[in-house]
Formats: sequence, structure tokens, C-alpha cells
Amino acid sequence: MIKVENLTKRYGSVTAVDGIAFEVGKGEIMGFLGPNGAGKSTTMRMLACYLPPTSGRAEVAGCDVFSDSLRAREHIGYMPENVPLPQDMRVSEYLRFRAALKGVPGRRIKERLSDVYDLCGLGEVERKMIGALSKGYRQRVGLADAMIHEPELLILDEPTIGLDPNQIRQVRELIKNLRSHHTILLSTHILSEVEMTCSRVIIINKGRIEALDTPENLRARLSAGGEATLEIRVSDPAATAAKLKAVSGVKNCSHQRLGEWTRFTMKIEGDPRESLHALAVAEKWPVRELARKGATLEQVFVEVTHAEEG
Repeated sequence: MIKVENLTKRYGSVTAVDGIAFEVGKGEIMGFLGPNGAGKSTTMRMLACYLPPTSGRAEVAGCDVFSDSLRAREHIGYMPENVPLPQDMRVSEYLRFRAALKGVPGRRIKERLSDVYDLCGLGEVERKMIGALSKGYRQRVGLADAMIHEPELLILDEPTIGLDPNQIRQVRELIKNLRSHHTILLSTHILSEVEMTCSRVIIINKGRIEALDTPENLRARLSAGGEATLEIRVSDPAATAAKLKAVSGVKNCSHQRLGEWTRFTMKIEGDPRESLHALAVAEKWPVRELARKGATLEQVFVEVTHAEEG
């Protein structure tokens, strides 16, 4: 559905996107992650035909987005980070206008409006002025606008920005339900959303792709193994931490007093829980908890985007 080759965008001496390449298959939900200024929005604007590249090429549904942008746009629905909506139009008026603008045949506009009202949960506000809507409903209007002409590809730049937790959950479920009808390129800062929604993830930093894989493979390949916690009752936590750090697979160890108990948190490689348990038995430490938490996508993101600083 998307094919990008050596895509580059420069602003004078500043390179915002530096020769990136990737492909997205039909029906995929691809997460697009990176810190502020990494080149995410620039890349998405180029793919949506809003911004020309300095060099390289990109295709959507077999159409070159630069030399054949009009045909490419027929296959693309783009929702920018800040959706520019008119405040003095009703939801139904605005979406009817956008459908006509995007070439939806007149005989099908009513059907398409009904479809996007159902998909985006807009039925109860279709007669309301956009300016009177909550942030959550305005985001839904922006998503309905992106979908109104039945594009094969949806490019969504921070679709949950500014929403409360309940609204984020609703938008997440909506995006997951769209998988059967659309390929989705999704940019977001909420990494837990990516883990629950996306089949693959691109991490971009300083204009370059640093990682591209499934969330599961990224956690396994790029992280040191996660974290282990041990809650025990000891008299000298500092001395105990030194003994724990000597266990094979434990990379570092911090501790926190919890009344008469102490929680030790360790960054680990592999799974040293058996060795930790054996040490606790040998030292006769009363144990309240021994647990391992696998690496999260957030840890992978920090590791990848701060690699040069470390």
C-alpha cells in the first residue's frame, strides 16, 4: 500500500527527513514514533501530498505521490495533528461539503454520511455547530472527514491528542475496527496505544529510521530484558543491593523502603529470578514478592532515541 524509497526533505541546511525507506502492506496498522522534531509529521505530510520532497520517491496504491498526486490523493485520507475545522458550520453541513469536495458522487453522499456517523459515533451531534463540540467530538469529525471518500489509506497524525482517557479508549477501538477496510499509518506519543493497536512500528529519530519491527520483536531485540522486583525484609538495604548486583543477569539495582520491607528494583538481562530466589533462601531473607516485568515499548523508544547520548 505504501512504498517509500530514499525519501529526503531539507529546509536549507537542516535535514528534516534523511533518506528513509519502508513499506506498509494492505490492511496493516503501522505505528510511526519519534521524539518532537524527529521528522514524523514532515514524512506524513509528504505521503499525504501536502509537502514536496527534496529527493526520493513514494507510492500509495501504486500511484507516485509527487508526480501523480491527484490520483494518489484519491486513495489517501489525511488527518493532521491540528484539524482545521470551521466553527460556524454544522457537522452534517461540513461533512457533506467535504464529501463533494473530495469527489464523492452526489447519489452516494447520504450513504457515506450515514456510514461515517456510525463509525465515528457522530449521530447525536450531526446537527450541532462544530464550534460547540468538545475536543473529543472535533477529533471524530476530523477522522470522519479523512474517511468520507472511502480511501484505502488513512494517515493519522496524533489522532488522540488532547483527549481524556475515555475518549482515547474510544478512538483506539475505532482505529482497530477500521483495519478491515483501511491501511493505517498512525503517529502518536501514547506508546501504550501503539502496543495495543499496531501490527508494526517505525521509530524515527533525527530524520532517520532507527528501528522497524513488530512491538514484540522490538522489545525482545532492543531492550536489555526488562525489570525484576524483589520485596524482602532486611536490616541493611545498601549491603543487600550490592549482593543482588553480583547476581548474573542483574545490571543495576535500586531500593525503596516500604515500612519494615524493602523493594529492590533491578534492570536485568534474561531471567535471573531463580538465582535471586536462591540467594534469598541462602541469606534467609523473608520474601514478600519476586516478579519480572518484560520490556515495554517505552523502554525501547527511550533506548533507541537516546542511544547517542548514552
